[in-house]
Amino acid sequence: MFHFTSLPPLSLYVHIPWCVRKCPYCDFNSHARKVDSGIPEIAYVDALIADLELELPLIWGRKVQTIFVGGGTPSLFSPEALDRLLCGLRARLAFPSTTEITLEANPGTIESGKFHEFRAVGINRLSIGVQSFDDALLQRIGRIHGRREAIRAAEEAHHAGFDNFNLDLMFGLPAQTVAMARKDLDTAIALSPSHLSHYQLTLEPNTQFHAQPPQLPEDDLLWEMQDQCHARLEEAGYGHYEISAFAKPDRQCRHNLNYWQFGDYLGIGAGAHGKISDARSQSIQRSWKLKHPDQYLAAAATEARLGGSNLLTPRDAAFEFMLNALRLIEGVPSHLFQDHTGLPLNIAQETLHKAESKGLIEWDAHRIRPTLQGQRFLNDLLQMFLPEDT
Repeated sequence: MFHFTSLPPLSLYVHIPWCVRKCPYCDFNSHARKVDSGIPEIAYVDALIADLELELPLIWGRKVQTIFVGGGTPSLFSPEALDRLLCGLRARLAFPSTTEITLEANPGTIESGKFHEFRAVGINRLSIGVQSFDDALLQRIGRIHGRREAIRAAEEAHHAGFDNFNLDLMFGLPAQTVAMARKDLDTAIALSPSHLSHYQLTLEPNTQFHAQPPQLPEDDLLWEMQDQCHARLEEAGYGHYEISAFAKPDRQCRHNLNYWQFGDYLGIGAGAHGKISDARSQSIQRSWKLKHPDQYLAAAATEARLGGSNLLTPRDAAFEFMLNALRLIEGVPSHLFQDHTGLPLNIAQETLHKAESKGLIEWDAHRIRPTLQGQRFLNDLLQMFLPEDT
């Protein structure tokens, strides 16, 4: 069973579910805003605060290390609404002025000066969903912005004083060549973000692209894109610290690192997920909120806001730890397994030895890390830790 002598770091995730238009590849909980009625900003912020207040007993006495406002497209919200939200969070949570507070932004929703206002209310990190700088490719994947808006968004971030922002960039887009992927990446690097997320377009269930698949590049071409782009990123001074994440020194995303290191997090908002460890009950609980915004708004101040919850078994926790930690290029200190799961490492020892014998990981008393082979065949590596009855 679990035995926590201390608790993992704690983060807060806030979900804002509205978009201008649902992208055909997106499997996140996002909903096109209604043209006639718009977005109920004030009502939704009030619902978020009510949701948070019901969560507070789970985390009494604990400090929040990072805050991430994701979506959807949170940059659709006005600076006034985000100020109202952050004031509500500050009144109810303990977090220092140095807390990383990230806002996701879509270049198609950014008006001149809006980033200045976001920064003024307390946002100190942006994650901008560029995906590509090629107008034809952006049109093929259903984005509402073009090359000009993408470049302007990064420039606006600099002008607003954000010295810490991420650009999301996809590769493996329909009809994309290696040269096109390199050109996209060179454009991104020239804009000097502190962080770059570089990930392959995949066809996820319950998306338009899954139902009507576009023609994507062949596997050999995808590997060449990835290898060349990763080499270019490292040449430009971006350290590869997670399968799809690259950062300038000391600019790793602290919020995502907490996920990958199996930290705790509260989730508020429609469809938001949370994971909380409890030293009193020696348990780890996962929970999630109602997904549809209208249902969530109606129930946010009651227990009915919960879409569901479950307690993790020790085998679940061991698997989930590895599922996250082995995405990190340098892995994690070995002691982090016990620190963040409340379980002794020896329960995973047999599988660790098997993975090591296959050349997929390196591990000892100090560190567990994937090898280059393990990074390349990550899904195979993670399957080894899957509970047998799953």
